[in-house]
Amino acid sequence: MRLLLAEDESELANWLVRALEQSGFQVDWVNDGRMVRVSLKATRYDALILDLGLPGLDGHDVLANLRQADHRLPVLILTARDSLKERVSTLHEGADDFLAKPFELAELEARLTALIRRSRGSEHPRLACGPLNYDPGAKQFTLSHQPLALTPREHAALLALIQHSNEPLSKQEILDRVFSDEQDVHPEAVEVMVHRLRKRLAGSTVRISTLRGLGYVLESGV
Repeated sequence: MRLLLAEDESELANWLVRALEQSGFQVDWVNDGRMVRVSLKATRYDALILDLGLPGLDGHDVLANLRQADHRLPVLILTARDSLKERVSTLHEGADDFLAKPFELAELEARLTALIRRSRGSEHPRLACGPLNYDPGAKQFTLSHQPLALTPREHAALLALIQHSNEPLSKQEILDRVFSDEQDVHPEAVEVMVHRLRKRLAGSTVRISTLRGLGYVLESGV
């Protein structure tokens, strides 16, 4: 799952990025409210963690602009302003959840997972595409109820695909999610990864199809 963190406290932001990435999230960080829209135009995110006290454009304005543009990205407000009035007003403005500082990382992760799950129209904690299932808690894929053995990069690529099953992901989007910690990775690396995953899924009804000009899509059918 790919997150955008908008937070101007660098110490907190750096800690959050490291901690969330260790839990399997991918996190991009901006420290100015004006950079949120720029980032959203460049990258597809699963959720936004938004601080209210941002420079440039504060969190209230960022949230208002998103909702006025009918951008339905799940938004979790992260702020030191812990009051009932603040919570109610922020939720009325279009926030999906609210977490006051200080907070426990486990609670933040649980709230983010729930937000993303609800945004996809399902309260069930597992992601699925036909007989292929992913359990975020166990960080385990199963195919027809059998554990699927994957390398870390195969795992990351398949996770990106199942999070957007039946929707095309471009080579660049997969590249960003699988090789986020590396530079100068050639797009052909994605082709190699997809080839390996197709072998892992062979014999099942799950397939990774190539959509010319759009990328790859994970789908299931007879």
